[in-house]
Parts: sequence; structure tokens; C-alpha cells
Amino acid sequence: MRIKKSLTGAAVAALALTTLAACGSDDEGTSSEDGGAESAEIRVWLNGTDTPQEARDWLKTTFEEENPGSTLTIEQQEWDGLVEKLTTALSSESETPDVVEIGNTQAPTFTSAGAFADLTDEVDDLGGDDLLPGFVDGATVDGKTYAVPYYAGSKYIFYRKDLFEKSGLEVPTTLDEFMQAAVQLKKDNPKPANFSGFWFPGQDWRNGAAFIWSAGGDLAVEEGGEWTPALSSEESVAGLEMAQQLFTEASGAPKDGNEADPWTPWCAGEVGMMSTPGWVKGLIEAEDTGCPDTFAKEMGVFALPGPDGSPAPVLLGGSDLAIAAKSANQDLAQEAVELMLSDDYQTIMAEAGLTPAKESLASLLGDDEYAEATVAAASNAKLTPAAPGWATVEGSRVLEDLFSAIAQGGDVAELAGKADEQMAGQLNG
Repeated sequence: MRIKKSLTGAAVAALALTTLAACGSDDEGTSSEDGGAESAEIRVWLNGTDTPQEARDWLKTTFEEENPGSTLTIEQQEWDGLVEKLTTALSSESETPDVVEIGNTQAPTFTSAGAFADLTDEVDDLGGDDLLPGFVDGATVDGKTYAVPYYAGSKYIFYRKDLFEKSGLEVPTTLDEFMQAAVQLKKDNPKPANFSGFWFPGQDWRNGAAFIWSAGGDLAVEEGGEWTPALSSEESVAGLEMAQQLFTEASGAPKDGNEADPWTPWCAGEVGMMSTPGWVKGLIEAEDTGCPDTFAKEMGVFALPGPDGSPAPVLLGGSDLAIAAKSANQDLAQEAVELMLSDDYQTIMAEAGLTPAKESLASLLGDDEYAEATVAAASNAKLTPAAPGWATVEGSRVLEDLFSAIAQGGDVAELAGKADEQMAGQLNG
């Protein structure tokens, strides 16, 4: 998920000091005389526009029907600056939201700091072994679980079928074939000048990670309980060099740009292939945001292939749900989370192209080429390192800076070494 501002180690430490006591408390929230949760206003923070309006409306209506006298208010936050905003809000009893959506890559920092309530005893009621295991593992510290999956979104390749046919290309079955197709599409479409055979903005490390992993490298590795950066390893550098080739020979996207709003260049006719989450399909097909009568009709998808032809390891993005440790309404907050993980709610999410939080609901994605690409991409997907300081890494924008510099032609090995030096002081919190 996109994060702009930095969460310093000092901020994490301060957050830990102010929230750990609350996290270890036995307080389950205010109760009424009959033992039920007392009425209150529950504040739910949702980030960006990923959660469809239908799901938001269902949540509010259902919660308030099941909890007479209580209200549920959804407050939309933006991914940029979220870590800093959460750090401030979660350490204040008066300002804290009750339920928060947090990027799965950010969760380890906040769980380690004690910002979230312990959900270990509730995991079975929320879905248990049916919950996406990688997300649960990433939010578990010392055997205790502090967040649960909300949705996942593996990235796969959107491509222009008409341009593939024009260039005589077949859907790539290996990573080498993909690289060749990306370069060929750029050569065969000289106009517009910013056309991308593969749309790859310079700051897009989330897609860039796939090339590092495909080459056998990694972002960071754990040894003896300590995390160390790994971008300057021989394998990682080889993956970064593949990314640099795409930047220079296949992409017309801004070398210092980010991956926001990919439907815009697609609908401007500037893209031959791009790697985005499945929900982008709906935005390309929508009247208000997309191009349903033109380039949406030429859209096809496939999972990025790896070197051996099996799906490449791509970043499994998505979000977790957590209850603030300082929320005064623990019981009601838990009821809100239960509704958000219910089959009814998760069905709405799946129909919007988001991978459900429960593995048993994956079939709701359908059986068309988009569903097949989702399943294939997820089959070998990876998470970012579960290091306590990973949100600090993301907040510092070291990865955006690295990839942007690589896109602009910098020395890959030298840049990777400098990035490792910066990450070394961040990974362990």
C-alpha cells in the first residue's frame, strides 16, 4: 500500500510505551446492565477507495440494526501519510478510532508496538484456519494475533489484445518472453511518445519486487531473530537490472512517478501491458473513471510468468483489520469486525474484484480469465518482510527512491548498497 511520510523509530517507541499497557488490559469495553455492549458510536477507518460503497452501506445498516442505539461511522483515510496519522491517533484515548484498516505490509510495526488489541481468542470466531494464512502470520507476535485479513489483491498483467495481435505476440509463458514482449510493444507503438510496452513508473517498487524475487533475491532476510537488508545481494541486483531494462526499453511512464491511477494511462491509449490489482478492471470499465466503449473492450489478463513458466512471485497486497488497543468499545468494535468478515460482506468485496479474507470464498471471484489470473497470481505470491520496522522502511520511501534512481539510469549495484545501508537501521524497529 502507498505510504508517504516517515514513521521514525522514536515514534514507534513512543507508541509502544503509550499503548502496551492498554493492549495487555482485561478491559473488554463498557457493558450494559444486561451484559451486552453499551451503545456507542463506533468509528471505522477505511483507506482509499478500495472498499466499494455497497459494502460500506451494508456494514453501517447491518451494524446499527443489530445494535440498537449504537451508530457506526466510516471515516475514509488516504494511504499517503497513514502511518504517521495512525501513530498519533492510536496513542490517544480521545482520538483513537475503534476499528482500523491497515496495509498488510504495515501491520508488523503496529502489532510489535502494542497499538492493537489482542484478538487471539477471537480468531476462531472470525474465521480461524479459513482466514488467509499469510496475513494472519504477518500480524502475529509471540503467538498472539493482533489483526486479521480484510482482503487481498494479487497483481496480474492487463494487456491490450489488439496490440498483441498487431505485433504478432502470444501471451508470454516465461519471464524472458514477457520482457521481450514489453520491449517489442514499445518499439511497435512509437506514438504517443510516452507509450509503454509495460507501464512501469519509476517509484513502483511493489511491481519491481517481482523481478528481485524471480532472480532469487529478496528485500530483507531474517537470521537469528534479526532482520538484515538483502537488496545488494548478487541475486537481488540481477533482478534490479531486469527492472532497469524495462524502465529504459519498455516503459514510457514518468521515471519519478508512482503507480497511482493506472486506469488513466490505459484509457489514454498509452499502455500495452501493466501490472495492477484485479479491482482496476472495474475502474477501466466504469463510465465515470474508465473507457468502456474503447480500450476496455481490448482488455485481457494473465499472471506474470516466472523464469520457469510457473507464476512469478508477485507482491500479495491487501489489508488487515485491527481493533485499537485504546478503544473504549472493544465489544462493539469486535462485532463490527465480525460483520466485515461475514460471508455477506466478503461476497460484496469479491464481486468488486478483491480476494476475500477467507479461502473458502475464493470461488466468488468467478471462473472467467480474471478469476483465473487472480488464482494463478496468488499461487506464488509473497508478502513483504515481517520485520518490526517494515512500516518505517516504507515510510522513509527508501524503496521508491531506489527504483526511481534505477529508472533514471543509475548504477544498480551502487544504489542497492546505499539502500541497504539505510534499511539496516530501520528493519528491527
